[in-house]
Amino acid sequence: MLHEVSIPDFRSERGESYPEVILSYEVAGPPLGSAPLVLVCHALTGNSTVTGDEGWWNKLISEEGAISPMHYTILSFNTPGNAYDGREADDPEAFELRDVARLFLLALEALGVKEVYAVIGASMGGALTWQIAYLAPTLAKHIFPIACDYRASDWLLTQTLIQKQILAHSSHPLEDARIHAMSCYRTPQSLNVRFAGQRDSRGTGSGQYDVESWLLYHGDALARRFKLSAYYVMTHLTSTIGVCEEVEALARIRSAIHIVSIDSDLLFTHDRAEATYEALRALGADVSLAVIHSIHGHDAFLMEYEQLNHIIRPYFPTHV
Repeated sequence: MLHEVSIPDFRSERGESYPEVILSYEVAGPPLGSAPLVLVCHALTGNSTVTGDEGWWNKLISEEGAISPMHYTILSFNTPGNAYDGREADDPEAFELRDVARLFLLALEALGVKEVYAVIGASMGGALTWQIAYLAPTLAKHIFPIACDYRASDWLLTQTLIQKQILAHSSHPLEDARIHAMSCYRTPQSLNVRFAGQRDSRGTGSGQYDVESWLLYHGDALARRFKLSAYYVMTHLTSTIGVCEEVEALARIRSAIHIVSIDSDLLFTHDRAEATYEALRALGADVSLAVIHSIHGHDAFLMEYEQLNHIIRPYFPTHV
């Protein structure tokens, strides 16, 4: 069930004033204030429904997964403009990711939340996790930035520019942008092993290669469930990932930092996660690095649940 919280008199990073910003959110498990709170930051095409039958991350946040909604209160806000609550953005570039983090922190304050047990997110949600922890270094006991980076790499900026160009110039912008995105979310090895050069293996008469049919399916599927304006918003936010200029500034975070990287990730590459970990460890931060081993690339955080649950579960005991 969607709830709403109002943030009055908000001034964005680019200096624009908003008399009111309304955030929608969902709460699962025990009511707010009655159990340790886990703040979940959703990925680019995700939303506040993270658990339950329709939850996009329910293999992680469930009784079978690492984070039990019976023992932890699960809170997730919708990123402004993702249209999950029916609100579309008038200006897709109105906010930066830092604005979103500030809005979430103001929403927590409005809800009477002064501390959380953990902040967790993957991909763009992982970058948002970094941003929240940087702005509120004592808020969380644990943070879990997964398959992400604290600062956009030149490679990521390249991909987001391509996405923006597709959105601006394609006659089927959402479908075509998604097809390109899928080539970044998976790896050549993943696609080669899965499709093995087969053509029309289901006998549909299309004559298409199986990988082409799969890509077109993903483009069509996203167009049916996602608003074009929302994709503009989320793509722009991805291009604004930039918690701080230098990794040393992350040492102000007082939470235990649990970085989770994917060794085959083509979008947020493992070498950058490793460099962040090494720099923070040298600074004496409470930091760890766990690696998901997979051929599937960035999407492994949505596929390799046995590994992800194994990494996350020790930090979420059910006796709390």
